[in-house]
Amino acid sequence: MNQNTTYTDDNIRTLEGVEHIRRRPGMYIGRLGDGKSPGDGIYVLLKEIIDNSIDEFSAGFGKEIRIVIEDGNVSVRDYGRGIPLDSVIKAVSILNTGGKFDDKAFKKSVGLNGVGTKAVNALSSEFYVCSYRDKMCSWARFEKGQLMDSGKESSSEKDGTLVKFTPDSLMFGEYAFNPEYVTAMVKNYSYLKKGLSLNFNGTVFKSENGLLDLVRENLSEEPLYPPIHLEGEDIEIVMSHCNAYGENISSFVNGQNTRDGGTHLAAFREAVAKTLKEFFKKNYEPSDCRQGLVGAISIQIQEPNFEGQTKTKLGSTYMWEKQYQDEKGVLRTDVGPTIRTYINDFVARNLDNYLHMHKEIVQNIEDKIKASQQEREEISSIQKKTRERNKKTSVFNPKLRDCRYHYNDKINDKNQDFVEGSSIFITEGDSASGTITKARNSNFQAVFSLRGKPINCYKESRKRVAENEELNLLISALGVEDDLEGLRYNNIIVATDADDDGMHIRMLVLTFFLKYYPDLIRRGHVHILQTPLFRVQNKKENIYCYSSEEKEKAVSQLKNGVEITRFKGLGEISAPEFVHFIGPDMRLDEVKISDEESIAEILEFYMGDNTADRQHFTCRNLRSEEQLEDISI
Repeated sequence: MNQNTTYTDDNIRTLEGVEHIRRRPGMYIGRLGDGKSPGDGIYVLLKEIIDNSIDEFSAGFGKEIRIVIEDGNVSVRDYGRGIPLDSVIKAVSILNTGGKFDDKAFKKSVGLNGVGTKAVNALSSEFYVCSYRDKMCSWARFEKGQLMDSGKESSSEKDGTLVKFTPDSLMFGEYAFNPEYVTAMVKNYSYLKKGLSLNFNGTVFKSENGLLDLVRENLSEEPLYPPIHLEGEDIEIVMSHCNAYGENISSFVNGQNTRDGGTHLAAFREAVAKTLKEFFKKNYEPSDCRQGLVGAISIQIQEPNFEGQTKTKLGSTYMWEKQYQDEKGVLRTDVGPTIRTYINDFVARNLDNYLHMHKEIVQNIEDKIKASQQEREEISSIQKKTRERNKKTSVFNPKLRDCRYHYNDKINDKNQDFVEGSSIFITEGDSASGTITKARNSNFQAVFSLRGKPINCYKESRKRVAENEELNLLISALGVEDDLEGLRYNNIIVATDADDDGMHIRMLVLTFFLKYYPDLIRRGHVHILQTPLFRVQNKKENIYCYSSEEKEKAVSQLKNGVEITRFKGLGEISAPEFVHFIGPDMRLDEVKISDEESIAEILEFYMGDNTADRQHFTCRNLRSEEQLEDISI
């Protein structure tokens, strides 16, 4: 510590309102990003504004929302009640201010913390809001959260609110909205709000059957029976089974897509298994009851508690919770039923009734459960033998160089970053695995070494995969033998060489995850490690390049005395160099599948017998060795 550093009252600062948002955007929108990923901050900004319009519809006001995005500029117009005219500036610029703190006006809304629109305002280079009410309008214009102009005047517009904003390029860089991501968001809103019309750049989305439309449209595999559709006052459920592995259940709270689940999804999964066991009067394993389960659940609750400002995981325990002062002035709390109890009771009553009324589907469901049970028991026996064999050698997993902290560890807050960043690199060969092992941070980075190419799982049974020692050891290392809740690493990173063999190994590993553990991909756990293809250096500087374009730019930058190295394998990169490529700036490509994509069709294309089609695709989309080795200056 510098002994000359002074610490006085001048060092103490209070960040006012929007200044704090601009200094710490991650606290409010999760992350920044340039729009290439659906989780990037510009989509959170859009969602925050649309959420307010959705809440108006939910409260019974306005049946249309118009969304326009052109050249990075966003416009959202609803036809609800409009913001009270004298509160327009406060509502969009002062933290912890908003109508949603008063549940008389908004009973079951998404944004309840008075932050959302303020974050959009603060993180936009330009922000404009206009509220139309009773033939009057009140408007305000901001720049980076600072009020520039405002006014009130008469208007002939219909009641409602218009918001226009341009995300600040100083915060988001050269961003661009991906129309596919926005369309997916808007379509979800239409499924969850029957009768609401959402117009995005001229295309109208409207659903007449709610979640049933969502599930029908997104079913990528043929269901074993027509989807079951159950509706209650504050709950809607759709479910079926298919012959795929894993579970694919979308979840929503008050119209918000909770892609990371939460208490409502956990309760639904428990309730389905419990109800099926009781209906068949057999003690089936819950995992067997849910194998191949597809569907969606949406609930409406008062004052939901989401984990994080991005609202992707529900943390609430109760359907509603209120504090009040009794006649003696004592602060008391009233709570409604727990979410778990509410969902369990609803599913137990309604799913049981449905099965008794639709006996034609009962046999299909039980056949699926029994098939899952038989396969699980066979696999469990194989895995038990493997564990016993490893015990005799006193080696937990000979292919694994483990780390100290894991994703499923319960640890104190100071080590939380290790848990969230816990990763396992799946690589091939002693050279590459040795390099990564030496370069890694052993607190939270593990290495699993493959020996050559793993088997092609596409046409193999689950039992045959379990009999393969290498893949069995991988399953054990990941901790997913019984349930994904035992997952030991947040990031599963496939790290292979950038050549034909490396690409093939990558596809074989991804085939394994796609077929047997698709939920790991759906939950965002599986990634591809990007490593540099070239090192461009002179006597003073090294530049690592991930493409031929970056290489050419580096050559121009360094100019004289340039030496270029082409890395053909991970093992050619020294451990001291590799530290830079798996550190804080590690480049990862997340492996993604959308709900409507058919895993069976993907696997058939990449790993099936259509050799000519696949070769044509590869030639069009992968860089050739000749291109990569063209390093002339």
